[in-house]
Amino acid sequence: MGFGAALAIYALFWVMSAFLLLPFGVRTADEAGVDKVPGQADSAPHEFRPARVALRAMLLAALLFGLYYANYVNGWVGADALDFLLPRRD
Repeated sequence: MGFGAALAIYALFWVMSAFLLLPFGVRTADEAGVDKVPGQADSAPHEFRPARVALRAMLLAALLFGLYYANYVNGWVGADALDFLLPRRD
C-alpha cells in the first residue's frame, strides 16, 4: 500500500470517526444552566468545540487505521472470510 492510499484511507476513517463522535460530550443550554437565545431549539448545543471533536476523531481514526493496516499486512480477515456475502457458484 502506497503512502497516498494509506493517507486517503486514514482520511476516510477520520471523517467517519468525526461524525460518529459528534453527539458525545454535548450539553444543551438547560444542562449547562444558561439562558437560551430566543428561537433556539431545546436540543441545540450550548457550546461547540470543534478542536475537541477533531482530536477525538484523530485518536479513534488512528486506532481504526492501525487495525486496518495490521489486517492488511497480516491477512487476518480476507474476502474469503466474508464469503457468506457472495453469491454461490454451484
